[in-house]
Amino acid sequence: MNDNKIIIDPDQFAAAIIAGNPKQTNEDNKVYIKRQLTLYLESVLLANDFNSLEENQFGSAKEKQRQAILEKIIEHRYH
Repeated sequence: MNDNKIIIDPDQFAAAIIAGNPKQTNEDNKVYIKRQLTLYLESVLLANDFNSLEENQFGSAKEKQRQAILEKIIEHRYH
Protein backbone atom coordinates (compact mmCIF):
# COMPACT_ATOMS: atom_id res chain seq x y z
CA MET A 1 0.00 0.00 0.00
CA ASN A 2 1.32 3.44 -0.91
CA ASP A 3 1.86 5.68 2.11
CA ASN A 4 1.29 9.24 0.82
CA LYS A 5 1.72 11.03 4.13
CA ILE A 6 3.80 14.19 4.10
CA ILE A 7 5.96 14.53 7.19
CA ILE A 8 7.98 17.67 7.86
CA ASP A 9 11.14 17.43 9.93
CA PRO A 10 10.51 20.26 12.45
CA ASP A 11 14.20 21.03 13.06
CA GLN A 12 15.11 21.12 9.37
CA PHE A 13 12.05 23.22 8.58
CA ALA A 14 12.84 25.72 11.33
CA ALA A 15 16.51 25.88 10.32
CA ALA A 16 15.49 26.66 6.73
CA ILE A 17 13.16 29.41 7.93
CA ILE A 18 15.78 31.17 10.02
CA ALA A 19 18.45 30.70 7.33
CA GLY A 20 16.31 32.83 5.04
CA ASN A 21 15.95 35.57 7.63
CA PRO A 22 19.06 37.77 7.46
CA LYS A 23 19.98 40.34 10.04
CA GLN A 24 18.57 43.74 9.15
CA THR A 25 20.85 46.71 8.66
CA ASN A 26 21.44 48.47 11.99
CA GLU A 27 19.56 45.74 13.86
CA ASP A 28 20.85 45.11 17.37
CA ASN A 29 22.31 41.62 17.85
CA LYS A 30 20.04 40.89 20.80
CA VAL A 31 16.92 41.88 18.82
CA TYR A 32 18.05 39.74 15.88
CA ILE A 33 18.71 36.72 18.08
CA LYS A 34 15.31 37.07 19.74
CA ARG A 35 13.66 37.33 16.33
CA GLN A 36 15.51 34.25 15.11
CA LEU A 37 14.58 32.29 18.23
CA THR A 38 10.94 33.30 17.89
CA LEU A 39 10.91 32.23 14.24
CA TYR A 40 12.62 28.95 15.07
CA LEU A 41 10.20 28.05 17.86
CA GLU A 42 7.12 29.07 15.87
CA SER A 43 8.38 27.04 12.90
CA VAL A 44 8.94 23.93 15.01
CA LEU A 45 5.46 24.22 16.52
CA LEU A 46 3.87 24.77 13.11
CA ALA A 47 5.63 21.72 11.63
CA ASN A 48 4.57 19.60 14.61
CA ASP A 49 0.97 20.79 14.22
CA PHE A 50 1.08 19.94 10.52
CA ASN A 51 2.51 16.48 11.19
CA SER A 52 -0.16 15.81 13.80
CA LEU A 53 -2.92 16.91 11.43
CA GLU A 54 -1.44 14.82 8.61
CA GLU A 55 -1.30 11.75 10.87
CA ASN A 56 -4.92 12.23 11.96
CA GLN A 57 -6.14 12.80 8.40
CA PHE A 58 -4.26 9.73 7.20
CA GLY A 59 -5.78 7.66 9.98
CA SER A 60 -9.26 8.90 9.07
CA ALA A 61 -8.72 8.03 5.41
CA LYS A 62 -7.55 4.52 6.32
CA GLU A 63 -10.59 4.06 8.58
CA LYS A 64 -12.90 5.11 5.73
CA GLN A 65 -11.19 2.63 3.40
CA ARG A 66 -11.55 -0.16 5.98
CA GLN A 67 -15.21 0.69 6.45
CA ALA A 68 -15.84 0.64 2.69
CA ILE A 69 -14.15 -2.75 2.35
CA LEU A 70 -16.11 -4.13 5.29
CA GLU A 71 -19.37 -2.89 3.75
CA LYS A 72 -18.52 -4.61 0.45
CA ILE A 73 -17.73 -7.86 2.25
CA ILE A 74 -21.00 -7.74 4.15
CA GLU A 75 -22.92 -6.85 0.98
CA HIS A 76 -21.47 -9.81 -0.93
CA ARG A 77 -21.98 -12.19 1.96
CA TYR A 78 -25.67 -11.48 2.41
CA HIS A 79 -26.71 -11.10 -1.22
